[in-house]
Amino acid sequence: MVKQKLHGVNMKRILRFTASWCQPCKVLAKNLESAKNNNNVPIEVVDIDVHSDIAMEYGIRSVPTLVMKDGNIEIKRFSGVRSLKELEGWIND
Repeated sequence: MVKQKLHGVNMKRILRFTASWCQPCKVLAKNLESAKNNNNVPIEVVDIDVHSDIAMEYGIRSVPTLVMKDGNIEIKRFSGVRSLKELEGWIND
């Protein structure tokens, strides 16, 4: 179901790779939720422990990692925690 959802979507979206044990992921999630209120880019959460196949497909080596896609094309990505202002700039850039 998740894999099907990640493919074939013809719009800009963010994939948020995370893990339940990851403390920086929780900080990023909070900042990202606030940034989400100021834009309309959908965010899809991928837990790397549950969906390790998807994490491997995207070459995820650390969490948190955000991947922005437009359709099936990756536009940009980053790993680590960012401030609300940095996230808004990254999303809107």
